[in-house]
Amino acid sequence: MRNYLILLVSLIYFSDTYAQKDLLQAGPMSGYITFREAAIWVQTTESAKVTVVYWSVEKPEDKKRTIPLVTGRNKAFTTTLVAENLSPGTTYNYLLEINNTPIELDYPCILKTPNLWQWREQPPSFSFLSGSCVYISEKETDRPGKPYGGDYHILSNMAKQNAALMLWLGDNTYYREVDWDSRTGIYYRNTHTRSLPDLQPLLGKMHHYAIWDDHDFGANDAIGTFYNKDVTLEAFKDFWANPNYNVSGGTGISGQFSYADIDVFMLDNRWNRTPIYDSSKGKILGKKQLNWLMASLKNSRASFKLIMVGGQFLNPNKVFENMANYPEERQKLIDFIKEEKIMNVVFLTGDRHHSEIAEMQLSDTHSIFDITASPITSRAHKKLKEENSYRIKGSAIKERNYAKLSFSGKNKKRTLKVEFFSSDNKSLFEYTIRQQSL
Repeated sequence: MRNYLILLVSLIYFSDTYAQKDLLQAGPMSGYITFREAAIWVQTTESAKVTVVYWSVEKPEDKKRTIPLVTGRNKAFTTTLVAENLSPGTTYNYLLEINNTPIELDYPCILKTPNLWQWREQPPSFSFLSGSCVYISEKETDRPGKPYGGDYHILSNMAKQNAALMLWLGDNTYYREVDWDSRTGIYYRNTHTRSLPDLQPLLGKMHHYAIWDDHDFGANDAIGTFYNKDVTLEAFKDFWANPNYNVSGGTGISGQFSYADIDVFMLDNRWNRTPIYDSSKGKILGKKQLNWLMASLKNSRASFKLIMVGGQFLNPNKVFENMANYPEERQKLIDFIKEEKIMNVVFLTGDRHHSEIAEMQLSDTHSIFDITASPITSRAHKKLKEENSYRIKGSAIKERNYAKLSFSGKNKKRTLKVEFFSSDNKSLFEYTIRQQSL
C-alpha cells in the first residue's frame, strides 16, 4: 500500500509538471543585463503565474526569486520579470516556474553580469553576436513557391558560441499581408516567430537587445506614415526586453546601453522616415534623434561606439533603403564625426540579405566602419547589384550567416575582431579593427 501511494504521488507530480510545461509558449529569454539587475522575458499559452528562481554558480544554495507576475491575453501572455540584487562579475543560472511548478529545460538559462573593471583593472575581453532578417516560413500565409525562410539550425548553432550578448539588427520577424493591418495579426506573427524550437536555446544562453526595421515595424519598406505603428511599437515592447525606449524623444524604439568599455546606441530608422522621393530634404532619423545621437557620441568615452541601425549607413549607392538615399542626414552625421573627431564609430546594420564590412577613411588615423550582418534565416541575395566602394576586400558574404564581434586588448589599445559564420558555424571571413586615437 505504501509503495502504491508513493507511485500515485509521483504520477500526480509528473503529470502536473508536464501540464505546466505545456503552458510555456516561448522563452525564457535573457533580456538586458546590468551590474545589479537583469530582465527575463517569457510567454505562456494562457494566463498563468510566472516567476524565476535564480542563483549564482558559486553559491547554488543561495536562491532568490523574482516578483511573481501573471501573464494576460492583452499582451499575448508575455511578460518581463526582473532579477534583482545581482552582483557584478557573476554568472547565474535560472529556472522558470509556471503556477509554482519548476519547468525543466534541456538547455541552460544564464544571466551573466559584467565585471566591475573601472579603476581596478584592464577592460575585459568579451564577445557578442549580431545579425538581422529572421524569416520563419508558414505555408498558409507565405507566397507560393520555394520557402523564403530556412536553415533554422543556424539559431541553435549561434547558441553554441561563447558570447555575452546578441544584438538583433532589425527584421527580427516578418509581418505578412494578413498580419500588419490588425493587432491580432501583429501579435500572432511575433508569437509564431518567437516560438520556433531552434530559437529557444539561444534565448536563454545570452542577453538580447533589439532594434527594428521595416518588416517588424510594418509592411515592406514601411515609413513613418504607417497607420498601425502604435500597435507594432506596443508589440515590440512586449516581445523585447530592452533596457529603455525612446530615449532620444520623438521616436518609437531609440535606446542606449553600455557594456564593459563600449557604448551602444540603438536607432529607430522607421518612426520618422519620409519617402525616398523626398530624399533631398527627407529624413530617416529625424531632428531630435539625430541631435541626441551626435550629443551622445560627443559625450562618450567608450573605446568603441557602436550604432545599431536597420539599413546600411556607409554604402554610397542609392539603392534599396540605404541611408545614401537621404544624403542630407547622412552627410551631417559624417561631417560631425569628422569635425568633432569622434573616434572608433562602428555602425552595425542589416537589411540587405548579404553581409560585408565597409570602411570610410576620414584621415590617415580616423575611420568610420559599417558592419552589415544579414540574413540569418531569410533568403540570401546571391548577386550584389552594386559595388560598394568602401567594402573591405573579400568581406561580401552571400549566404545565410551571422556575425561575432570580439573585443580584447589593453585600455586605449583595444581591438575588435569581426568574424562571420555560416548556418553550419563555418567561419566565412574575419577582420580586425584596431582602436584609433588622435
